[in-house]
Amino acid sequence: MAGEDYPRTYQQLQDWFRDDAACLDYLARLRWPAGFTCPVCGGGESWRTKQGLWMCRACGRKTSVTAGTIFHRTRTPLSTWFAAIWFITSQKNGVSAQGLQRVLGFGSYETAWAWMHKLRRAMVRPDRDLLSGVVELDETFVGGRSTGRIGASSDKVPIMVAVERDGPRRLGRVRFQVAAAPNTLELVEFATATIAPGSTVRTDGARMLRRLADLGYTHEYVDGYRAPDPAAVLPGVHMVASLLKRWLIGTLHYGVDRAQLPYYLDEYAFRFNRRSSTSRGLLFYRLLQQAVHTDPQPLPTLVRPFYQADCS
Repeated sequence: MAGEDYPRTYQQLQDWFRDDAACLDYLARLRWPAGFTCPVCGGGESWRTKQGLWMCRACGRKTSVTAGTIFHRTRTPLSTWFAAIWFITSQKNGVSAQGLQRVLGFGSYETAWAWMHKLRRAMVRPDRDLLSGVVELDETFVGGRSTGRIGASSDKVPIMVAVERDGPRRLGRVRFQVAAAPNTLELVEFATATIAPGSTVRTDGARMLRRLADLGYTHEYVDGYRAPDPAAVLPGVHMVASLLKRWLIGTLHYGVDRAQLPYYLDEYAFRFNRRSSTSRGLLFYRLLQQAVHTDPQPLPTLVRPFYQADCS
């Protein structure tokens, strides 16, 4: 509830989290909502040390609430982390690393970039619910210009997209994944990993997708190449793809390396799936909630490339 579980405004954020002690208490409630649990013996009784650690009464193990999270061994005040998360989640379209550097006064762009990517790793829960109901499934392409070539024939990066339809004009949740190559069975694998069995899956007329009917789905398809208006065949996917591209251009200004593209897609999915939230503070709460259950992300793991190609 706004004002009780999370701050309503930035001024309230500053009042609540004036020092690291207040931040640690808040993170402890998020990490151990049912009370402290020792990571060694599972004991539930503890006391706080002068250093702000939790000491297990049963085995004597000292535990930091930030250990094993994206805040692991951070030397920056947690109040600064909280401010960064507030700025990232309170802006409808997010902020770039350069924008975060400016607002928080970081000495280097690299620090802001690393913080942004650490938080992007926390934006998607691995145990999130599968899409269900009526779901549109297709591919889109992002990247630079490929003059004279479209779709799979271009040098752009193929992105698999699944979108729930909550009605004729309403969209539900989305899922994205970078494809290794366009028009392959990887799209079927993506569907089974993101869509609950028993759902109705709408696709174009690609023959490889017709096996979805044998995998526990109701499969509906239309040959988009023969349709009078191809964009009307899967309007939800086309709408989401258009919004995604506008976000990449408007917020990130094409500054997306292909190696990092999956995490930018995670950020956009996080924002899109919470677009109807009436309180931006709730997004702050959700991201912090997920951050304390996300493994540490050392800098080498953030910059290690998955691909050699560049999508900027």
